[in-house]
Amino acid sequence: MDQKSLSHNLTKILLSPWMAVFTFAILLMVKMQDPFLVETARLKYYDYIMLDESTQSEQIVVVNIGEKAIETYGQWPFPREVHAEIIEGLYGRGAALVGSTILMPESDRLGTDGVLQNTLSQYPVILSQTVSNQCSRDSSSIRRTGVAVIGDGRATDYLPQYPCVLSNIDILQTAAVGVGVTSTLPETDGVVRRVPLLAQSSDEYYPAFALEMLRVAAGDPSYQAKINQTGVEALRIPSFETIKTDEYGRVFINPNYRFSSVEIGEPIPDLTGKIVILGVTAAGVANPVATPAGAQYPHVLQASILETLINGDSVSIPNWSVIADLAALLILVLSLIVLSRSKYSLIYIAILLGVYFYLPIYLFAQNNILFDVSFNIFAITLIYMHIYTVKYISEYLQKQQIKKQFGTYLSPDLVAQLQRQPELLQLGGTEQELTIMFTDVRGFTTISEHYGKDVQGLTKIMNRYMTTMTKAILENKGTLDKYIGDAQMAFWNAPLDDRQHALHAVQTAFVMLKDLKEFNDEITREGIPAFGMGLGINTDTVVVGNMGSDQRFDYTCLGDGVNLASRLEGQSKPYGVKIVIGPKTAEYIQDCYQVIELDLIAVKGKTEPTRIFTVLEKNDMVSETQHKKFLELYRQGSFAVAKRFAISLRTGWNGELDAYYEMMIERINSMKKNPPTDWDGIYRAQAK
Repeated sequence: MDQKSLSHNLTKILLSPWMAVFTFAILLMVKMQDPFLVETARLKYYDYIMLDESTQSEQIVVVNIGEKAIETYGQWPFPREVHAEIIEGLYGRGAALVGSTILMPESDRLGTDGVLQNTLSQYPVILSQTVSNQCSRDSSSIRRTGVAVIGDGRATDYLPQYPCVLSNIDILQTAAVGVGVTSTLPETDGVVRRVPLLAQSSDEYYPAFALEMLRVAAGDPSYQAKINQTGVEALRIPSFETIKTDEYGRVFINPNYRFSSVEIGEPIPDLTGKIVILGVTAAGVANPVATPAGAQYPHVLQASILETLINGDSVSIPNWSVIADLAALLILVLSLIVLSRSKYSLIYIAILLGVYFYLPIYLFAQNNILFDVSFNIFAITLIYMHIYTVKYISEYLQKQQIKKQFGTYLSPDLVAQLQRQPELLQLGGTEQELTIMFTDVRGFTTISEHYGKDVQGLTKIMNRYMTTMTKAILENKGTLDKYIGDAQMAFWNAPLDDRQHALHAVQTAFVMLKDLKEFNDEITREGIPAFGMGLGINTDTVVVGNMGSDQRFDYTCLGDGVNLASRLEGQSKPYGVKIVIGPKTAEYIQDCYQVIELDLIAVKGKTEPTRIFTVLEKNDMVSETQHKKFLELYRQGSFAVAKRFAISLRTGWNGELDAYYEMMIERINSMKKNPPTDWDGIYRAQAK
């Protein structure tokens, strides 16, 4: 295989729409690796799905220890007796349950721990604890709630594992009705969207703060966790509904809750029946946590978790979503490749992606299921860009090929039309009715002698002539086939359809003759001999298309009708006319021009006779009637009478057919001297 063929085949492969499968394979590998950008995009898409109008909580109130509280009670951290006072104040206003996210791992510097212990013994309060990498105390002294694990899975394979748990001092820890972990696990982008409800440290289970509050509120002593080979399936408080989690025991936090807030140091409103979560908001003390709904203080985040658990609207990502995601990507890619071949591909693809984009919105609204389509839509967009780019390059190359093939023998307007609508171009040899024109220079010998050895001068004048004649062809919807020495070949009705191809060819012939006259006027003033020209035009069904070899080909036409057109041009000189046309051309244009039959002739190389015609722009009905009588007598062999008609007709047609009648008179004289023995009215040409 030569280099050109190899390059062509390589280009063909690279520009195939199915090369998008290669792009798909790369994207699939990226998807399986799940790099930071892909994971972040997925998480942001989850945010888009989950974020909605804010909903006011009716059962949870957050209480803030802010600047007003510090103004009231003094320097932070407050003495434990202040915490006791705050808790008693909340219960005094009717609070049903109080949870505090304020960690107290060290004894009070003022020695008031006993006051708070006494308060915790009187009122149900859930305290917080957190995880740590350094163990400062014996974990066996840390209070924990019992967890019954059901199933054949190992919790250590799925639950978050921490070296240590940092808790409150023992007297507070044991006095509290419950203790829960407030630690969160931010996602890759640093945003907290979901929290583990259960964690492990030293093979012991520790519930989340919000889960512990829910247990206390429900009045249950312990938890149940179902863990199988695929991870955590669910968590359950016996007297409460089952809480579905992901395989790591996490739940998504509903980011749309708003909570009523109370500032310590200001009058406390009625809290009857409310669950209260106490936390710090004072500047420099507590750091807000990033969430999809914006930065929130830790105790507000815990309120959102608890509200989510109470309402049972935790969101899930089912295990089947992974397989469904990959299957959807494969189906989308195959659909995209198929649809890209359609005329309305952009519309179909837009509808397909619109439906696919709506699917996760529907699943979330109906079933609280999160289904990620962000990467797949990105992948499909990228693959579509690949396909569209390939299509654009292919079309561009096709247009360049069309321009290369047709730019030199079609008008720029026709080339542009072919580039816009390449489907109009049918290559490879198709049968088509064309009107074919051949032209030839008359008097070329005289012109050549004028230039003598000045070959460059002869070349320049021929180029000027060809440029003038070619311009007329291209401007009248013709296709220039080739130059043959001082001759030209052109045709009409290919590669673009032209219903009036015969008329346009004849019109072009008259334009060429007019332009030739102007050209001759110009060159004769320069002392150059005038050019003569003969034209042959024939209409017939021929084969048109790319003809040649793999290395070189031309868009041309072949067939008996092409040969006849060439022979008709050759007969323009002996018959003394500028234009000779075939019978079908004459039939197509007879309503627009005066068509004059010249003879019934068997051109050289053919045995079947053909009626040949010339065409005039002016009508002369009297001469036409006489001319028909002349031909009738001539074909009957009545040469003497036919001659008299020919002599009388020389005064008609404004002299345009004088040379023709002189030729016919000479032929008749020759026949009278040597009468043909088998005269059938057909003249058999001896020369082309």
